[in-house]
Amino acid sequence: MQYRTNIVVVVAALSALLLTGCGEYQKILKSKDPDAKYQAALRYFNDQQYVRAQTLLDDVAVYYKGTERSEDVICYLARCYMGNKDYATAAEYYEAYARNYPKGRYIIEARYQIGHCYYMDAPDARLDQDITKKAIRWLTEFVEMFAESPYAQDAYQQIDELNDRLAQKEYYSAKLYYDLGTYLGNNYLSAEIVAKNAIKRYPGNKYTEELSWIILQAKYQQMINSFEDKKMDRARATEDEYYNFVTDFPSSTHRQAAEKIKKDVDKVLRN
Repeated sequence: MQYRTNIVVVVAALSALLLTGCGEYQKILKSKDPDAKYQAALRYFNDQQYVRAQTLLDDVAVYYKGTERSEDVICYLARCYMGNKDYATAAEYYEAYARNYPKGRYIIEARYQIGHCYYMDAPDARLDQDITKKAIRWLTEFVEMFAESPYAQDAYQQIDELNDRLAQKEYYSAKLYYDLGTYLGNNYLSAEIVAKNAIKRYPGNKYTEELSWIILQAKYQQMINSFEDKKMDRARATEDEYYNFVTDFPSSTHRQAAEKIKKDVDKVLRN
């Protein structure tokens, strides 16, 4: 019984506190004092009450336009949207800041966060990658401009991750072409071209081994499906690709399958 009484007391206290907080917020919201609203917005921001902070900052944004405090308002609005994980809107505010204050107090933060927001919004590799490319562009510009910034290391890491995502998308495309085989044409050649371009475009990406394996398999399948007058040349090309693969990835999980390809190629070359 005592336990239940204590719970009721705690709930009542929390409810009273919540109502008091709501009352204070409504009072500030109706205030005509922009400075009071601005200071309250900072307090709400520090308490991670981002919606309230954002609402108050929106109210005073027009009042402070053209003043020194305008920089702070735009930057804190962007931070509020970041806090609420609305990265697209946060990027818009940071971009607005970068346009209006290219040498402002928060320019390093703003230019990094633009790229970071797009990084956070970048979709799965199977989807359209326009946002991923936009993130790479902004982050690359950032590290070129602020290589010594505390954000630079994170920016480089994010660029690498985003390049891996683009390479992954190319891997899916190459794999699709390979799986189509000779359906309505030589899809093995298309798989080879896509995989080679991905390795060249995104050097050092984590899908390089799988892309290289697709290239070797694609060359092998083209040899198998060749007319006799082209089979010897394609066998040599496959042999060259085999040596490239085992040199670059001597411990690959595909090594046994690669050795089988080599044996088949040797038979063609001997004959």
